[in-house]
Amino acid sequence: MLFNSMRFLFFFAIVMGMYFGIPYRFRWILLLGASYYFYISWKPAYVILIIITTLVTYYAGIRMGKIATKSKRKTVLILSLFFNLGFLFVFKYYNFFNNSLRVLFQHYNLFYGSPALKVLLPIGISFYIFKNLSYAIDVYRGDQSPEKHLGYYAVYVAFFPQLLAGPIERAKRFLPQMFEKFDFDYWRVTDGLKLMLWGLFQKMVIADNLAPLVDSVYNDPTHHSGVGLLLGTLFFAFQIYCDFAGYSDIAIGAAKVMGFTTMDNFNRPYFSKSIPEFWRRWHISLSTWFRDYLYIPMGGNRVSIPRWYFNLFIVLLICGLWHGANWTFVVWGGLHGLYLVISGFTRNIREKIDKAMGLDRIPRLYSYFKVTVTFSLVCFAWIFFRANNIPDAIYIISHLFTGWEEITVRALKAAPFSGPLKFHLVAGVVSVGILLLIHLLQGDNHFDQWLSKKRIILRWTAYYSMVLAILLFGNFGIKEFIYFQF
Repeated sequence: MLFNSMRFLFFFAIVMGMYFGIPYRFRWILLLGASYYFYISWKPAYVILIIITTLVTYYAGIRMGKIATKSKRKTVLILSLFFNLGFLFVFKYYNFFNNSLRVLFQHYNLFYGSPALKVLLPIGISFYIFKNLSYAIDVYRGDQSPEKHLGYYAVYVAFFPQLLAGPIERAKRFLPQMFEKFDFDYWRVTDGLKLMLWGLFQKMVIADNLAPLVDSVYNDPTHHSGVGLLLGTLFFAFQIYCDFAGYSDIAIGAAKVMGFTTMDNFNRPYFSKSIPEFWRRWHISLSTWFRDYLYIPMGGNRVSIPRWYFNLFIVLLICGLWHGANWTFVVWGGLHGLYLVISGFTRNIREKIDKAMGLDRIPRLYSYFKVTVTFSLVCFAWIFFRANNIPDAIYIISHLFTGWEEITVRALKAAPFSGPLKFHLVAGVVSVGILLLIHLLQGDNHFDQWLSKKRIILRWTAYYSMVLAILLFGNFGIKEFIYFQF
């Protein structure tokens, strides 16, 4: 059941009607049933995994709450982490490591007989497993009291707006809201619906129109010159942003309709002036998760300089692996880790160069330059993220600057996207322009907050324009969200 489908719209309308129509004490039952039904609509068997991991983590939290000795609490925590990570490894990473070892053994003409597992990747497993992990760690640390109500905890893990692709909400933020009584509030509900509309616009009008253009390049890179490869990479940068930010806004908006406040997941990441700033703006729920539960426990920046660089690189490497069981994602994470290390290593040198060249006297122009450099580095890394394999990524990189001497006005009109793709090209480019203009105008405000301050005629023009664009250019339920595969 895709957010961008009529089936979900009917489902959400029915759930909301029941949610505000039944007594408060029964709402958790409705939310849990709706969440499990939402997941069952994908593949019924895999709902068992959510139930099992929920029960194990819930019981581990209860046990840690009853144990006074830290060493014994740690034992329960380790068992809980091992169980959850074990599920994640078996279903997501076993075949990846198994196949990698097979290739390595074959390279040295050694026998390797471990068979592959014939299992499908359960959708959303990385997200709900990380919820379980953060809850167990918070209970162990004493940052979160063990939740005694099993139903409330189960809702936290399976909450349907966030179930498949986040944001990865923290239990200490979500669970207290389960005890609040949310009445129907017109302004809150309409604000949530407007945010969902904005998310649908990003997904269905921008991301889904860019998708065919990106696929035509990355699924057959050898048939494209540097122009097509570069455009395909630029289009993917906005496709993945609008696809994932669109999902996040729909999820946050849907939760808001029901009264739940959840964390933001994106803050105009392509306006970042450095790679560290990019990671403070991109997939915020994941980057802060790795910061709080991996980077800081490793010592963070409170260690020697070499160890700090090591921590940065390893965290981003693991972050890449989290995104997918493929070496392309590992390289993508490694590149961003390398970016962070170089950024930290050269910071003082860059500051001295800035002062020596007087760049601080032209701050706006210099900001534009830094945004351009950061965006270019991010796009370069996206090549590995999107490429089907490492050889394809290397081919694209090595041919980015080939064929430019043949560019003419006529060639630009005919290539690299012709035929049916011209419609997607025009719709995608125009909508990306609209997105960038909105991001420039909204500043540090969230879209719905920024728009709510405008005059009523401007607001309703924007709402009707988005609805019309979705109806004319959107694809209902055709393209899944990219992060479903993670």
